[in-house]
Amino acid sequence: MAHGSPVRASSEWGMTPYRTLTLWPATLLAAMVLTLSACGGGDSPSTPVPIVPGVANAGQLKDATPVNTVTLADLTAAVGAAGSKLPGAVPRYAVTSWRLTYVTSDGFGREVIASGLVSVPVKPDGARSPVLSYQHATIYKDAQAPSNQVAATEPPVVLASLGYIVVAADYVGYGASRGSQHPYLLATPSAAAVLDLLTAARTWRQSRNLNDNGQLFLLGYSEGGYTTVAAHRAMQDTASPHLAQLVASIPGAGPYHVGVTLDAQLQRVRDENAALAALVSPGRLSEQSTQVRNEVRRLIMRLVIPDDADVTFQSTFLDNFLADDTAAIERDSNVHDWKPVAPIRLFHGRDDQTVPYIASTRTLQAMQARGTGTTVTLTDCTATPATHLGCVAPYFSHALGQMAPLVRDL
Repeated sequence: MAHGSPVRASSEWGMTPYRTLTLWPATLLAAMVLTLSACGGGDSPSTPVPIVPGVANAGQLKDATPVNTVTLADLTAAVGAAGSKLPGAVPRYAVTSWRLTYVTSDGFGREVIASGLVSVPVKPDGARSPVLSYQHATIYKDAQAPSNQVAATEPPVVLASLGYIVVAADYVGYGASRGSQHPYLLATPSAAAVLDLLTAARTWRQSRNLNDNGQLFLLGYSEGGYTTVAAHRAMQDTASPHLAQLVASIPGAGPYHVGVTLDAQLQRVRDENAALAALVSPGRLSEQSTQVRNEVRRLIMRLVIPDDADVTFQSTFLDNFLADDTAAIERDSNVHDWKPVAPIRLFHGRDDQTVPYIASTRTLQAMQARGTGTTVTLTDCTATPATHLGCVAPYFSHALGQMAPLVRDL
């Protein structure tokens, strides 16, 4: 598969588990046994950090379409039935949702029209609300994108019922941009989809006199955790006006260090294929024949993408790995090594077989080495076992707990 060529993909509850390499909800690989090698190897502070390129009309609002209103009674019943999905969530408001389309950039730096969801709590006229940007986990079906699946049990709607104005990007490749390749684990376009939607949503809210209270939170699990950190970094690197409102980012189980995440996936392939294990190892993939490299690609993709996917994933993240191009991985994908000013509250399970726990520990170590002190913390999931999917509900409980002492005007 050539550089940048697409791979088919597909699916779950705001965070579809990656089969094995899938971005967040996937199952990580007990990474404590992995060493920081080759593609995952070595943090490189000297490598230039990409910024959101900004196509000419980035963040321009194109259209806003009402989707539905979910009553408080329906929300209360749905959340009660869901039980463990959002522990501690007690709906307080009915929620009205809109589908926005806006201008952003794809994984090749080209302008594209994307879509996202804005869910608003129904409060008295003049009431102000904090803004929460929710980044969903990896999904493989377009129907599961936030603006395509607006129901009482979905995270954006439930979170809005607590009093937040929730903004949730579909991501490029879904919704209005379906047919474009999803820039999977590519930091710049992932961040752009979030920041540009925040800009478009602000324009839309101002036109409707829906006022925020000056607070912004970023949340997401798995690929959503990765995209949360990418967006936070892009806000800071570009001096985005949204940065002034950012209170904290609370990402869960994200592959922020894409190098060690892919090393873990390669190890899983080696564990399951003795013949291949004798041929390939981290940092030596580029030395192998095209036939061997293609087989490694096929096996990793099989772990990541189900056969019934109806969207396509851009393969740049894997092309760089197979080429042993650590500089390209650092440039295009890694988001673990920089110095945030606003707090980042990491959360991860030690038994994650989808996104290795080491992806979070490397991030904590790299950021603290830059002098962040307590600005960046890592909380372990206490579920037993602390797997990728098993830590979803604890993550939301953690996120709500982290925001509770900081948020106003709910």
